[in-house]
Amino acid sequence: MTQLNLLCLPYSGASAMVYSRWRRQLPPWLHLQPVELPGRGSRYAEPLHTDMRGLARQLALEVRATLRAPYALFGHSLGALLACELAHALRALGCPEPVALFASGTAAPTRRSEYDRGFAEPKTDAQLIEQLRTLNGTREEVLANEELMSLTLPILRADFLLCGSFRPLQRPLLNCPVHVLGGKADRATAEQLIAWSQETHGSFSVDMLAGGHFFIHEHEAKVLSLLKGHLDVQRRRHLQPAAVIS
Repeated sequence: MTQLNLLCLPYSGASAMVYSRWRRQLPPWLHLQPVELPGRGSRYAEPLHTDMRGLARQLALEVRATLRAPYALFGHSLGALLACELAHALRALGCPEPVALFASGTAAPTRRSEYDRGFAEPKTDAQLIEQLRTLNGTREEVLANEELMSLTLPILRADFLLCGSFRPLQRPLLNCPVHVLGGKADRATAEQLIAWSQETHGSFSVDMLAGGHFFIHEHEAKVLSLLKGHLDVQRRRHLQPAAVIS
């Protein structure tokens, strides 16, 4: 059975381990590979990045050594933008493109100026906490925990700057399918989500799920069902043995 590798990139303030529980719910042919970012989780001692393309280049160089084709990329919020940049960075290194790019819960690269308005400047701790509160993904007792916040807020501040300083480039489009997931109560508009179609020559889809910004956790089973459905199609097209990318 050909194994398809799914690289998952985290959202702002999070470690890639937010995806670890998915392993128990994926079929044997789909291998989950969370991509940890510098400055969090097992890489907490490393410097945080505030330049999206610099981070994507670093990650591309790191994952290239063990990356096996076929592979797909998934990212939520910040992770979606970073997954797109990682696809371009891997292609620049001579690697094949992913068989699919999943962009979840955020506006397309060409619509960042309206989506990330106000994120280009560093936010105070109070502003960051209020942002977390509006996203409705962090419990109040966590927000009130000064020790936890002292660890989380520097990461969140850098991640917001990653998005706020991002500017789209004129470059060759991807050729892989792009599948977009959105929350019906999230702030990303239909137009901002559909604009992801401008990133590829390949096929494109949008699926809207109930819930707000963290619909990937609120409706995890539905998200994983969509991922498995799209990727099973790609797996059947890549039945030859997987090869190490070099």
